[in-house]
Amino acid sequence: MTATVSVSLPSGGVRGLRRPDGTLAFLGIPYAKPPVGERRFGAPVPVETWEGVRDATAYGPTPQRGDYGDTLIPEPSIPGDDTLSVNVFTPAASADSRARRLPVLVYIHGGGFVQGSPASPWYDGGSFASAGIVVVTVSYRLGFDGFGLIPGAPTNRAVRDWIAALEWVRSNVSAFGGDPDDVTVAGQSAGGGAVLTLLGMPSAQPLFHRVLAISAALTNVPPARAAATTTRLAARLGVPPTRDGFAGVDELDVLRAQQALESERHGSIVGSVRTRLADGLTWGPVVDGDLIPRPTLDALTSGIGADKPVVLGATDDEFTMVTDALAGTLRLVPPVLALAVLGVGHAMRWRYVRDNRAQRRLGTAAFIGRYATDRVFRDTVPRVAEARAGASTWTYRFSWPSPTRRWALHCLDVPFWWNRLDAPGVAKLAGDDPPQELADAMHAAAVALVRSGDPGWPRWTPDERATRMFGAAASVPTVVADGYASVRALVD
Repeated sequence: MTATVSVSLPSGGVRGLRRPDGTLAFLGIPYAKPPVGERRFGAPVPVETWEGVRDATAYGPTPQRGDYGDTLIPEPSIPGDDTLSVNVFTPAASADSRARRLPVLVYIHGGGFVQGSPASPWYDGGSFASAGIVVVTVSYRLGFDGFGLIPGAPTNRAVRDWIAALEWVRSNVSAFGGDPDDVTVAGQSAGGGAVLTLLGMPSAQPLFHRVLAISAALTNVPPARAAATTTRLAARLGVPPTRDGFAGVDELDVLRAQQALESERHGSIVGSVRTRLADGLTWGPVVDGDLIPRPTLDALTSGIGADKPVVLGATDDEFTMVTDALAGTLRLVPPVLALAVLGVGHAMRWRYVRDNRAQRRLGTAAFIGRYATDRVFRDTVPRVAEARAGASTWTYRFSWPSPTRRWALHCLDVPFWWNRLDAPGVAKLAGDDPPQELADAMHAAAVALVRSGDPGWPRWTPDERATRMFGAAASVPTVVADGYASVRALVD
């Protein structure tokens, strides 16, 4: 018989799992009412109280719908309406003694703002809970439902979901032994972009105290582009581009229309790279002048979030796997010409080629994959660090190459941060014998950040630009100066 444990919250009791590893898991706890019916395109509405004890022994419904097939991270879709929920992992002792006030880690999943699931086994917080940290993983509305700019509807509904979840943490996490005044927000890919967005939002500042941004896909969608996308989506669905027009369309029909628009937008692999580099992600936080007053980098440059320690970095070849299929086609194409085709200016492309000689020797496809990686992910690291000037900022690189996919690719580092090398699906990217010592080092750095605000290596400064190297060759120092020098042509 599965052991359970109950906790009382302001909204009612919840019954979670007491697990053999000495941690507790409370799954699918709603932080807002189901976003259906008249609430579908509205701001999140606080959950009402309930009678008795609510079962929290299984993950709740997810905003992600449908089967996305073989994704890098296994992220299941769970049907149901009650999609705005959190999952809490905490040491068993925390539920037995409310006097403890443990640091809290709130995690926002990735997925390009259109997919992803907090029910992934990679996001199980047991390892952090065993280290004395309360972990909260968050669901939020995706794609058009979360980010579409709709006349008559509040903007940035998914961002409002993040805020509502953090407000839930502030009001409820003490029941699980957590300290609401000691909260770190973390996320990977779109989730990393989410936490950087929060870092730049004046209204979000009281809700968290530290940031871990992993391979952040920082996205600031201009209102004009968001409005144009809404118009195209409405035309495809055959409805007026208004809240009432979209309200009558089934969410799966909207999802299929979104996916069709993406296919039209990207086309071939080359077209996909060009479009993504030119315009960024289709869906994501919109600079609405209200909830998000200005682009994130501008906000950080002005000093917003400067009081918060930040750790950020990326893998060395996030998306180089995508261009592997072009190796034959690009075999005889000079890298500088390939950059010209992608619209890179003369001076920038020659400097970038010079600064990336090692990657250039691996072939033009690998070189263009690195360029796409740099433009989408890696150049965000020095941009954010420089925008924060003298604020406490640490940078890292993840360089360990996948034994199955060749590169230090997107998502490969996630199970190392979570110390979940035994989780389902990890072997697909990390092989059958991934280095536990690397997971120990990365997980320890994350734990140190959450506990103390310092991950354990020198801070980034404009003069040194210290960068922690995770998984690099033995000949590479643990910390190098200016670890992102190869993207300098894209930043200066």
